[in-house]
Amino acid sequence: MIEVEGLTKRYGAFTAVDGLHFSVERGEIVGFLGPNGAGKTTTMRVLTGYLSPTEGTARIAGHDIFSASLEARRHIGYLPETVPLYPEMTVRSYLRFMAEIRGVADRKAAAEEAMDKCRIADRAEHPISTLSKGYRQRVGLAQALLHGPDVLILDEPTIGLDPRQIIEVRELIRALGDERTVLLSSHILPEISQVCNRVLIIHKGRIVAEDTPDTLTARLQGAARLSVQVAQPSPDVASALGALTGVEAVEVADAGVYHVVSAPEIDVRAAVAEAVVRGGWGLLELRSLGMSLEEIFLQLTREENVAERVEEPLDVEEAADA
Repeated sequence: MIEVEGLTKRYGAFTAVDGLHFSVERGEIVGFLGPNGAGKTTTMRVLTGYLSPTEGTARIAGHDIFSASLEARRHIGYLPETVPLYPEMTVRSYLRFMAEIRGVADRKAAAEEAMDKCRIADRAEHPISTLSKGYRQRVGLAQALLHGPDVLILDEPTIGLDPRQIIEVRELIRALGDERTVLLSSHILPEISQVCNRVLIIHKGRIVAEDTPDTLTARLQGAARLSVQVAQPSPDVASALGALTGVEAVEVADAGVYHVVSAPEIDVRAAVAEAVVRGGWGLLELRSLGMSLEEIFLQLTREENVAERVEEPLDVEEAADA
C-alpha cells in the first residue's frame, strides 16, 4: 500500500531525507522510529503530498503521490503532529465540515461513524476548545477516517498525552490497524514495540535498521536477556539456570534478582520458570530486558562502530555513511 523508492528531500545544502527505500503492506502497522530531527515528519509530509521531494518516488495504493496526487490522497488519512482543529466548533460540526471538504457523499453518516470508531460520540456537541488533549487527538484521528482511507499516516499520535490517554490511543490504533495500513512515527521505543508489527529506524534522514521490534532489539544486543526474581535467593539458583540448554550466562543483579543471557533465537523462558519452580525458590517475576531507545541509537549511530555493523546480519542501508 505504501512504496517508497529513493526518496530524498533537501533544503538548500541540508538533506533532511536521504534516499529512503521501504514499503508497508496492507494490514501492517509499521513504526517509523527516530529522534527529533531524524527526518520522520519530513518523510510523512512528502508521502501525504504536503511537500514535494527533491528526488525519488512514492506510491500510495498504487498511485504516484506526485503525478497522481489527488488520487493518492483519496487513499490517505493523515494525522499531523499538531492537529488542525477549529476550537470554536463542536466535534460534530467540525467533522461534518471536514467531510464536506473531502467530498464525502453522506457527511452526516461519515461523521457519526468516525465518532463511534474513535469513541468520542459522547463529546459530539462539546466545543473542541473544551476538550482534553487526549480527546483532541481522537478528534484528529476521526477526521483522518472520514473518507474511509486505506492508509493511515500518523505523526507522533500520543505526544503530550498522559499515561491513560496514551493507552487509549494505542488501543484505538491497534483496532484501526485491523482494517488499514498504518505508518506511525514516534521517538519513543515502547510506543513502537507495543503497537507495531515492524519498525523502521531513521537517523539523519536515512533508514539504518528495519525489523520486528523484538528481533531488532535481540540482534542489536547480540543476545536475549531475561530478568528473574525469586523469593528465596540461593547460590544454587545461578548454577541451575546456567545449566539450562541455550543459556549462555547468568548474572546476579541484586538480592534474589538474576539476569539470564541466551542466544536470541532460543526462547528459554519456559525452562527458566520450570527450573525455579522445581528448585522451590519461588518465582516472583520473569521478564525480558530490552534495550532503551538511547542504547539502540548509540549502537546504530556511533561512527566508530559503522564498519562493524555492516558485517552484522542486520538490515542496514548505507550504514557506512549514516
